[in-house]
Amino acid sequence: MLSAGVVVLAALGTLAGILVAVVSGAPRGQLDSGGSSSPLAASALFGLRPVHPATGTAPVLPGVTLETSSRPLPVPSASQASARLPKVAPLRGSVQADLLIVAPFALSGQLVTAVSKLPGVTATERIEAVRMAVNGSQTAVLGVDPSQFREFAARPTGESTALWQGVAGGGIAVSYTMGKLDKVPLGKTVTVAGSTTEKLRVVAFGTLGIGGVNAVVSDATARALGAPAGNAIVVSVRPGDFTAAAAAAGRLIPKGAKVEQLVSLVNETNPSAGAAGAGSSTEASVPPAALEVMLKAAMSRQGYPYVYAATGPTAFDCSGLVKWSFAQAGIVMPRVAADQAMTGPAVPVSQLQPGDLLFYHTDPTDPTYISHVAIYVGDGWMIQAPEPGLDVEVVPADFGSEFAGAIRVDPARAAAVAASVA
Repeated sequence: MLSAGVVVLAALGTLAGILVAVVSGAPRGQLDSGGSSSPLAASALFGLRPVHPATGTAPVLPGVTLETSSRPLPVPSASQASARLPKVAPLRGSVQADLLIVAPFALSGQLVTAVSKLPGVTATERIEAVRMAVNGSQTAVLGVDPSQFREFAARPTGESTALWQGVAGGGIAVSYTMGKLDKVPLGKTVTVAGSTTEKLRVVAFGTLGIGGVNAVVSDATARALGAPAGNAIVVSVRPGDFTAAAAAAGRLIPKGAKVEQLVSLVNETNPSAGAAGAGSSTEASVPPAALEVMLKAAMSRQGYPYVYAATGPTAFDCSGLVKWSFAQAGIVMPRVAADQAMTGPAVPVSQLQPGDLLFYHTDPTDPTYISHVAIYVGDGWMIQAPEPGLDVEVVPADFGSEFAGAIRVDPARAAAVAASVA
């Protein structure tokens, strides 16, 4: 059993009200609360002159939703000799991974059966869910039956038979984000360390669509690495029955197990997938004094290198910079960008204030998954940890085609989200 314990995946609690950021006019150099009259204006705090944000190909007409225009790309897979590939069942359909029941020990088949019979539950699958090091980077790893689990993955990943054949053959598939940003060598081997250590071939880059999960292996491989056999159950639930099913599952599980929510509840009047924001606009926001501390902390990291999965103080990835900067002001944030996107209500671009967070879809294998975050500084600027080979930088805010929306952090909601994914 892994000493690090069982990973808690991208649970977001009972968050409600995803809102989609809209533009009330073409973005301007000085957005409403970012001008020189604001005590937190970039011009006043950091000597930055107002700039015009980039809009790329994003629509800027009043009331038009900003969404990605990307289409899913084929999942990058390593070439394999077809004669040696194990058979996997074809994809029968796609279901959403809504809940995860997880424990530091094996869960029984009877529990799987009982959960599958709960009202509103449409699919269940017993898997392994643990935290391991992949080439030194700690991440959530799932052990699965490729033939059965592929329907729970993001659609482009589920459709990639080559990926699931490679996993069934003892390889590892990592997320597109991890593969590209951590420079994982497609087709080569990586070191995967649980309670034992194995060299596994990277067979594909494919995002599962579950926040915080960056790798998938077969059941047998996960157990060989020390994962408790069948210590997790992934569950798909009809939207209208979600809350009741989660509560009912919680009453069934044994002591020591947890029910984690893998998705946020979407406001039915605005059900756009992949948008940033949760909660109402009346929620408490970060006090100005704390925002100033956070912004100064973030700006002090300019020039420090991007390192995948780094959280400071001398190296960062995108969400690591956000987490570290808010921590300097005493505000707890979750670790990954997809979770950070649920730490406060969405705000229109025209109403951005310094300290708001900007989110992006950058993964072509799952265009609705939020995989990048930046901090709005004011006067049209943002600060970000961009990608390997580049340093933390201040650049004009980007509202192009990958823009997924902006939020204003609510400290209480941020702490709740962080606690649910700890």
